[in-house]
Order: sequence, then C-alpha cells, then structure tokens
Amino acid sequence: MNIETILTESIVAALKELYGQEVAPEKIQLQKTRKEFEGDFTLVVFPFLQLSRKKPEETAQEIGAHLAAAQPVISSFNVVKGFLNLAIAPQYWIDLLEEIDNANEWGLTPITESSPLVMVEYSSPNTNKPLHLGHIRNNLLGYALSNILAANGNRVVKTNIVNDRGIHICKSMLAWQKWGNGETPASSGKKGDHLIGDYYVAFDKHYKAELSELMAGGMTKEEAEAASPLMAEAREMLVKWEAGDKEVRALWETMNGWVYEGFDETYRKLGVGFDKIYYESDTYLVGKETVLEGLEKGVFYRRPDESVWADLSGDGLDEKLLLRSDGTSVYMTQDIGTAQLRFRDYPIDKMVYVVGNEQNYHFQVLSLLLDKLGFSWGKGLVHFSYGMVELPEGKMKSREGTVVDADDLMEEMINTARETAEELGSKLDGLTAEEAADVNRIIGLGALKYFMLKVDARKNMLFNPKESIDFNGNTGPFIQYTYARTRSIERKAAEAGVIVEGAASPDAISEKECSLIRMLNEYPNVVRQAGNDYSPSGIANYAYELAKGYNQFYHDFSILREEDATKKAFRILLTRNVGKVIKSAMNLLGIEVPERM
Repeated sequence: MNIETILTESIVAALKELYGQEVAPEKIQLQKTRKEFEGDFTLVVFPFLQLSRKKPEETAQEIGAHLAAAQPVISSFNVVKGFLNLAIAPQYWIDLLEEIDNANEWGLTPITESSPLVMVEYSSPNTNKPLHLGHIRNNLLGYALSNILAANGNRVVKTNIVNDRGIHICKSMLAWQKWGNGETPASSGKKGDHLIGDYYVAFDKHYKAELSELMAGGMTKEEAEAASPLMAEAREMLVKWEAGDKEVRALWETMNGWVYEGFDETYRKLGVGFDKIYYESDTYLVGKETVLEGLEKGVFYRRPDESVWADLSGDGLDEKLLLRSDGTSVYMTQDIGTAQLRFRDYPIDKMVYVVGNEQNYHFQVLSLLLDKLGFSWGKGLVHFSYGMVELPEGKMKSREGTVVDADDLMEEMINTARETAEELGSKLDGLTAEEAADVNRIIGLGALKYFMLKVDARKNMLFNPKESIDFNGNTGPFIQYTYARTRSIERKAAEAGVIVEGAASPDAISEKECSLIRMLNEYPNVVRQAGNDYSPSGIANYAYELAKGYNQFYHDFSILREEDATKKAFRILLTRNVGKVIKSAMNLLGIEVPERM
C-alpha cells in the first residue's frame, strides 16, 4: 500500500473518531509539502471546519496529534494556518525502497483481458513525400502516448491512416511519367519516399513556370490556374484512378510500394511502429456508404444540387459538407469511413487522434457526426491536439522542397552526438566501433525525442538541434548519462563483491536519500496523471527531476567509497532503483538508455 493511501485511510479514521462523521476518501486533499516548510505531505483542513466547529489551526493541531499517536509512519507534524504538514518516518522510506526494488514494473498498471481498449491514431503520412520534422513530432507524441496509456492498464492498438489517394498523389505520378525516364529507387540509389517527393517538387516547379508563362500572355492568376494544361492532366489522372483505370492503378501501386519501403525504414530508425495500418483508398468508399446510410435514416440531408450535408446548428456549429454534388467525398467522409472500418475490426472503448491543432474544428465536427451515426465512442473521442514545430529558419513547405527531412535530421542528430562526445572526451572503453556507433545513435535520437516530448504538446515549439544535444540541463543526453552512471556504479559494486541483496538496513538515512525515495514513490502518480492528462511531457520532466536529484546526491555523498558497509549497500540499492525508474520513464517516451556513455 502506498503512503498516500495509508495517510488517506488514517485521516478518514481520525475524522470519524474525532468528529463522529464519515468522510469520503476523495474529499481528503493531500499535497506534497512545499520546500520552505518541514514535512512530506500536507493536509488541507479547511473542508473539515464544519465538522470540528473550531478554528483552522486548532483543527489541524487536533488531527495532527491524533494521526501521530495512531499511525507509526508519521514521525512528526507541524501546523501552518489551515495546513497540516506531516513528516514520514525514515524507516517507511527504507521499507518502500525494498518494495520498489522487488517490483518488476514499479508504477505501471497490469493489463488484463477486460482492460479498456484504446485506439491511438498517429503519423498519417501522404504518399507523395517523405516524412519530415512535423511528422517526427506527431509520431513521437503518438507512440509515447500509446505507451503511457498501456502503462495505465489499457489495451492499446496503435494505428496509422495513410493518405494514399487524391490530386496530390497524382501530381507526383504525372511528374514521374513526364520527366522520370523510368527512374526507380534501385537505379537512383534514393529511398522510395525521397524519390517520389522529388517528383512532387518537380510538378510544382513546372506548374509555377506554366502559370508564369500564361500570366505573361495576359491572363490573371485565377485564369491561368483554370487554364493550366498540367493541372488538367493531373485532374484527368485522378478521374482515371477513381474509375479504376488499369494503367493508372498499376503506376499508383508501384510508386506507393516505393514510398512504403521508405516509410518503413524511417519508422524503424525512429523506433515507432503500428499494430494496424489503414489506407484512404480503402476507407473513402466506406465513408460514402456510411454517409448515404445516414442520409436514409434522416441524420443528414441532400441539397437541390445533390450534395449531402449535416446540419449541426442545433449543436452550436454550422453545416458540414459530406458529399459533393458530383458524389465525391471530402476528408470528413473519409474519416467517417475509417472509423467504420476500425469499429468493425476492434471493440473500441476510446479513440484518440494525434493530429495538429489546425484540425481542432474538424474533430469537433467528427465527434458529433460519429455520435449521430451511432458509434458508442464518438462523443468521447479524444483529439490529442498539438502545436506546430518549427526551426530557427521558420516554417517548412513541402511543395517547395524546403521541409526538414526526417531521415536527414536523424542522421544529423547522430553525427552531432558523436562529435559532441568526442569534444567532451567521452570514453567508451572496451566497446567495438559498432557498439560505440550504437551508443551515438541512442544519444542522438534520445536528444531529438526528449527535446520534442518535454514541451507541453499543446504549444508550438522551436526545435534547436544543438541545444537538444547538450549533456547538461533538461535534455535527453543528461538523463541518459545519469542512467549510464547508475549502471557503472552497479557494475563496479558487483566487481568489488559488494552484497546488496539481504543487506541490513541503515539505522538512519539522510534527507537527500529520503528525497530520492520520495521521488521514486511519486512515479506511479506521475504515470497515472500523464495518462489522465494525455501528457508525455509530464513523464519527461519527472525523469529530468529524478536524474537531477540523483546527480546532486552523487556529488554530495560517497557511494562506492563509503566505509560503512550497510550505508554503502543501501546507496547502491538506491542507485539501482533510480536507474530502474529512469529507464522505465524513458521507455514510456520511446527513448533508449545506454548501459555506458
């Protein structure tokens, strides 16, 4: 039983004995004691004044005295106005450390067959270009969130919806037909997604040149766009695709295959994955069917031009187009179709969409539409809305080829990790060149991932590669270095024959040691809160605070050189469990930690 539960039950019992009334456990407000006061936990007593009919200080003193007499884990208490500060006996923290050490998955909730099933959608790439910096933030947030939800006892299905159809796909296909000369990933030596992305940029370049020529001949921009032969060809290709033209479909399948191989390589390097992948080319027709069924049931209505709409004015929103007058679908229709397929495949209890904040309104509408169509989880769907990520140079544009490519960025981060380690004189004695390269990979990607995840996801962020790789401060490498330090101490202790298991407990421990165990004690609550708030940054910042606290302890106290054998064994045990929890927290974020740095 954790300390908060022990204290809550003791307070409920004290209130009944002192004032003769039952108080629900959820009414007990326990907080961490602020640093300027003495104690570990603080009870807010104002809600109980109507029971005691006494002043706040008097009530707090009365409750404190009762608790100190009845509960051995409380060593002392003090009162500051209407706040009761409780100090926990050091022996409790010593016993708790052993409990943490014996726990295989400290802080994580086991998953059972009856656990809720949560589906998390993230990534959502287009097959006309490679993954870029924005996709990296999306993938890292989605993957970390999936891990955190699973750590809170949910069955999680990680899913991706690939945007593999539409005019933007046809632009790349047409450009390859016109200017590709049969080029393939094998003949060019390029990853498939990069190759197709080059043709998307090539289309835009030729299209702009064509518009300039038409405008030079006296057309307005709008007239030139309407008259563009290149865009007309792209639209004609889309019509052929929709009609199932064999030649167009064969080219589409070939080029998409190149892209998927490229995507898979990027996902593997980034360390993310999916349990199920859906494709818009499969879902958009299902969406049309579902909308037409909703039309028959009176959920939607048809306008005179044959377009189909949803009237959401009664829900405080506007009217939403679902099928155009020519019967073609819009993005909302596709999302409805994807939801329909997913609901057929899985008994979903909750659906989480990891999509940028520019789509906030879209998901408000989708939630209402799914609810009206009878999806039980529709109204409760979660749009995990996150801010955009930019570089110091500003925003990125796919059409102009100014995006920061995901593969290039990861490679740059790994190279920067290697260069930084060399500058700092980092020693990887005993490691082969291959093992050292893997450590640099772990550090470089850890820097990238942590920098992305430590920021509140709702905020826009500026990604600075050099700042992220710093081995000091609130960075991935700093936390990774702390973990490597704990492992180094464990190895040296084992080599020296120090016995930790079964070692006697010390008679007393320092405040710094108590503080570290208190932080380990907080981990289950941090994981639970991160799950409730959909907040990977909560885990990231906890890992940093724990690493920072351990480093302060490491500099202030002897561990391996401690002469008292009991204290030495205890500090090694503490070190081991700090390392264990750091590794667990970083694993939730999808970040590896090296055994040595």
